Order: sequence, then C-alpha cells, then structure tokens
Amino acid sequence: MTIKISFDDVAASAARVLRHNGEADIADEMGWACAWLEACSYPGLTLLFEALDTTPAEARHPVLEPDVLGLDLRDISCVFLAPRIARLVEERGRLFLRNVRHGLYLVPFSIKANIGIGCPVDPSFALGGERTKNPYEEKLALARTDGIAIAEPLWARATAQH
Repeated sequence: MTIKISFDDVAASAARVLRHNGEADIADEMGWACAWLEACSYPGLTLLFEALDTTPAEARHPVLEPDVLGLDLRDISCVFLAPRIARLVEERGRLFLRNVRHGLYLVPFSIKANIGIGCPVDPSFALGGERTKNPYEEKLALARTDGIAIAEPLWARATAQH
C-alpha cells in the first residue's frame, strides 16, 4: 500500500533522519535529493536507509582526492558524498568515478548543475543526440502538485519519532 506525500514533506523527513544519524551538515541537501529521486520514481528512501544501515559513521566522509584515474569513492554511498562530489566537479571539471555506491544520488545534482552524467541511469534514456530539456521536469512538477507515492512501511520508518 502506498500513500501520497508532498515533495517538501519527503525532503523534510529525509533531512530529519539524516540529522538524527549525525549527518546535519548534509541533511538539507540530501533530503532534497531524496525527495527528488522519489519524485522521479527512483528509490531515494530505500537507498538512504540502506546507506545509513550499512555505513559506519566514521567511514561516511572520507577525504576525496582525485588521482590519475579519477576519484575512488571506495564504495562509500553517494548519500554521504554527492554534494562534495558536485562541488569537486564544479571546481575541477569532469571526474571519472570508481567504486561508486548509490550513484543515483548524483543524478539530482547533475541535473541541477546541467552537467552530463557518463552512464545510463534510467532504462528509458536514449543514448546519443542532444538533450533539449530536463527529462525530469514533468515528473518533478507533478510530484509538487500531486505528491509522491511512498510505500507505507518506508514512510513509517522515515517519520518514526527520533
């Protein structure tokens, strides 16, 4: 069973979960990214909980130093790294990423910055050609007006009293 939740409520709940788990510095950005993913039919909340459940707090914020091959993310979830990676790309330009976990969390930042992402992330993506509009614009607008369908157990966990 699913329930309709507003975009802003999904973002706020995800941010609250992150703050409760010691991630206040990224809570607002990643709460927005989680809602963005859910609005576009990606499993934002599921990936968020998986990242929190499987990544020790002390491993969540490694030093990010590009090398000659690009940037090794060491299988640390992009739930914790996406804003920093987006800033690195803005500063340095293109980066090749290795050992990426939960890479979908990079997509909202890529679209927001209007930069390409070098792998297909959606089976409905056509390869090649020129993109003339944001492929997620309609989904995001619909989510803002109609809400986002969230599975009840997932929403219960997202809104559990902390």
